[in-house]
Amino acid sequence: MGPHPAVAAIRLAVRRVLHDILNDLSSEPPAASGSSAVSGSSAASGRTVVAEQRPHERRSSPLVLVACSGGADSIALASALAFEAPKLGIRAGGVTVDHGLQPGSDLRAEEVALRLRELGLDPVDSITVTVGREGGPEAAARDARYAALDAAAARHGADAILLGHTRDDQAETVLLGLARGSGIRSLSGMAAVSGAGGRYRRPFLQLDRQTARKACMVQSLPVWDDPHNADPAYTRSRLRHEGLPALEKALGKGVVEALARTAQLSRDDADALDTWARQAEASVRDAAGLLECAKLYALPPAVRRRILRQAAIEAGAPAGSLFARHIEEVDRLITGWRGQGAINLPGKVVAQRQGGRLVIRQG
Repeated sequence: MGPHPAVAAIRLAVRRVLHDILNDLSSEPPAASGSSAVSGSSAASGRTVVAEQRPHERRSSPLVLVACSGGADSIALASALAFEAPKLGIRAGGVTVDHGLQPGSDLRAEEVALRLRELGLDPVDSITVTVGREGGPEAAARDARYAALDAAAARHGADAILLGHTRDDQAETVLLGLARGSGIRSLSGMAAVSGAGGRYRRPFLQLDRQTARKACMVQSLPVWDDPHNADPAYTRSRLRHEGLPALEKALGKGVVEALARTAQLSRDDADALDTWARQAEASVRDAAGLLECAKLYALPPAVRRRILRQAAIEAGAPAGSLFARHIEEVDRLITGWRGQGAINLPGKVVAQRQGGRLVIRQG
């Protein structure tokens, strides 16, 4: 008798991603010899407690880590990785991050690390971070978490990190982007592959949250339900427990699946527009590298705004704090020029029009 359908589904999803990782590794050129120092500290929004390390040299067997909070999604992912990785000659490890935002979080992180070891994962890290305030509590915690994961990957020489985001998480991300009015890129949600060199992989984007929970239940895997996920103080929590149920009540079942499909279609369109913008950018800069307003004006709005957004980010504006309304204000310096003054952007970046050129720099 085969495994429960939920267990079979999560294992198949992980198996496919592991095959993708192996295929990507087989197509990579050989790495240069020698190693360079890698810092375990993060950006201003958070830091890990890991000291500066050097990544391990490439071993014959690839290493894939799973990021695990102890919740049903990530525990299910860890169990599937532990089952599938050895069959493909892949070493499997795990990382849990203690954000220090709740009493007893350090003990909980130790429990999660123990569960990962019991599944047979090795190495297993438990990393403590300090969460800053920039961008709000959710964004600051996310920034600190990813910095810790990046440090763990560098320290162990990991080839990839698996994340347990599900189709439900994808639907929530699309709705949050829609509410912000942030454009088609926000509607594209989370990518199945992201990060430097495709480090982050999300095997469960086509699976619902209930499948992961069921897989844990039938395998008798203990899970932890983060109280923050039910706290109405957090926007995503309100959306999860109030917004999506209301949409399904009004529109019928299938809303989550439709939003996930929207994410993929939007991502395809956004990727095409991003490529167009990258190719067009050089043509709208003068010999000194400044953006020429007349040439920007001639571009389609979607392409022009992407160039403006990238220029703002390169000048120091945090991508997570740069919204559509900011780019629209900068765009009006080109399309609705009336001699208006400089535009203040996040990160103390200033955009102003000078002599037919658009100057975006630190204020």
